Amino acid sequence: MIATLSSNDLACCSALLDAVLGLEGIALHEALSNIVSSFLGRPGGRYFSDIANALDTQQLMQSVAHEGLSYGHYIFPEPADSYTEAEAGRLASFAALTGRLLQNRADTEKRSRALDQIESKLEQQAQILNQMHESVITMDQAGFITSWNRGAEQLFGYTAIEAIGRNVLFLYENEDEDDTSLNDVFLAQGGREMEVRRRKKSGEAFWASLSLSVMRDQHGQPIGMIGYLNDITERKNAEKLIHHLAYYDSLTGLPNRTLLTRTVDQALLAAQQDNIYGCIMFIDLNRFKPINDTLGHVAGDMLLVEVAIRLRKALRDEDVVARLGADEFAIALFDIDKDYHAGFVAQKLIALFDEPFFIDGHELRVGASIGISMYPQDAADTETLLRLADIAMYRAKQGGENNEGGYAYYSEEMNRNTLDLLRIETGLLHAFEYNELLLYYQPKIDFAQGHITGAEALVRWQHPERGLLAPGDFIPIAEETGLIVQLSDWVLEAACAQARQWKEAGLEPIRIAINVTAREFTRSLPDRVRAALSRHQLTGEWLELEITESMLMHSTDRVISIMEKVCLLGVTISLDDFGTGYSSLSYLKRFPINTLKIDRSFTTGIPGDTNDCAIASAIIGIAKQLRHKVIAEGVENMAQFNFLKEAGCNELQGYLFSRPVPAADFHLMLTEGRKFSAVV
Repeated sequence: MIATLSSNDLACCSALLDAVLGLEGIALHEALSNIVSSFLGRPGGRYFSDIANALDTQQLMQSVAHEGLSYGHYIFPEPADSYTEAEAGRLASFAALTGRLLQNRADTEKRSRALDQIESKLEQQAQILNQMHESVITMDQAGFITSWNRGAEQLFGYTAIEAIGRNVLFLYENEDEDDTSLNDVFLAQGGREMEVRRRKKSGEAFWASLSLSVMRDQHGQPIGMIGYLNDITERKNAEKLIHHLAYYDSLTGLPNRTLLTRTVDQALLAAQQDNIYGCIMFIDLNRFKPINDTLGHVAGDMLLVEVAIRLRKALRDEDVVARLGADEFAIALFDIDKDYHAGFVAQKLIALFDEPFFIDGHELRVGASIGISMYPQDAADTETLLRLADIAMYRAKQGGENNEGGYAYYSEEMNRNTLDLLRIETGLLHAFEYNELLLYYQPKIDFAQGHITGAEALVRWQHPERGLLAPGDFIPIAEETGLIVQLSDWVLEAACAQARQWKEAGLEPIRIAINVTAREFTRSLPDRVRAALSRHQLTGEWLELEITESMLMHSTDRVISIMEKVCLLGVTISLDDFGTGYSSLSYLKRFPINTLKIDRSFTTGIPGDTNDCAIASAIIGIAKQLRHKVIAEGVENMAQFNFLKEAGCNELQGYLFSRPVPAADFHLMLTEGRKFSAVV
């Protein structure tokens, strides 16, 4: 521009500024045309934004531009007199001012549009955040809240006005909580997810899932955080319930076997590093089953709860008490100085059962048998320690008196014995399936005539690896495992099947004696015997049942009823092992017994042992008074034979005449009419 401006120039510049700021399109073009004509003092000046629209005839033209950007041209038509250099200079200055003003206008419009876009985006983002169910909170680097969406209002109960500007710590359940999410390391490294405890405006504490992300400025520097929160209280409660169901006993609240194993595994690692002793105790209650059967499962459950309470109170906090199932508990002790300290604890635990339990108006007494396995002497893992302690517990139970309980340590010998028992139990199950069982028959001989009066059927097991096994090798295991019932059913069926073969072979009825265990001696026994006889078309005179004295000592009226029903079938009953029990003679006369059997423990000492002779004579005398037959088992020499014959014994059974023999050999004895030559 020129150095000195006239009043007209100032008016034109002012008009130019107003036009650029206030007008657009054709109106702006017309105003610029008029202003430039007035400024130059020449009529016909025009402003064109596009040079293509300029007049073909022109004398003076000046580009409107600024910093390399063109915004059009000022054009004047050819006048009658030529334009001066001064006019061209003034036009150039005016065009430069116009260009500068138009660029400022364009920059202003661009910034305005950008701001409008930003504002629109912010509004959209605010709407999105408010429509989200998730709670979204932004904070500065010091933890002061800068934004708070509607989800946060609904989650915490605070409005945005109440929350913005406050430090986020006021939402913590514990304001002293050390939240590392606010430190510089977190801000530098980025976000993370966590589960936290927070508190609502109402004071209610809840679990929340918190995801934090870093907010950064345009230069990538952290300026704060964005937090996303969801209420996960229901999920946490469900997880807690699932965890409790998975790892705790529902009745007693004690840890279950799974949690015990995990806990002990961790303790074993620590024990290995510190070289300390540890142990597992396996506890089984004595007399629990009769209580549970008599009073019902509710009372049984109440008793188990009381037992759990006593065990927990008697031990240290660091000791683990678990319920394995039924009436079985386990205790894990660690950090004990010596292995014998476990025995002291076991004695303490057994003493807990000296005091009775008062359950539902009943005074109940139970004992406990405890097996102990030691770490590291016996094993180095939890499952093995538990198994060995279980083995030791059975030894303690067998050694206890009157079911009062006791404790025993595990030993390798006990393990070998248990493995042998397990193999026999498994093999016995196979024996039924593969017909490995068979009956041997030991003849009974009449003292007066010497002929065979019957036989005792004795089961044998033709083991595929160990050969022929006698009853003593597997009967005790069958009784302990419950297989004795299945075995006894097999013996009854096999004896009747053999008797039918002898009957069809033309032999006269001969009584086959089979042993009946206490487990079999139930109200179903008469029906089972009747069914077996019927299946094989036999009369009762082919069969005799041998029972022991101990069966007579409980529920006398029930026992008598069962025996009478058996006798009605024509089956006789023999009282085995007479004299070894504690039966009352006043009871004895009430039972429908046909034969008393003198136990071999008395026969062995005859005639050298005067006590055995006296007992045997007394038994024979009692039998005669009660009008029972009497048979002596285990007769192995003539001295025994002569004494018993002289004393009035009716029959003998023993190696003196014959060992137990297979069915074919016994059949041969019967068909040959074999007799005892010493009688003849």
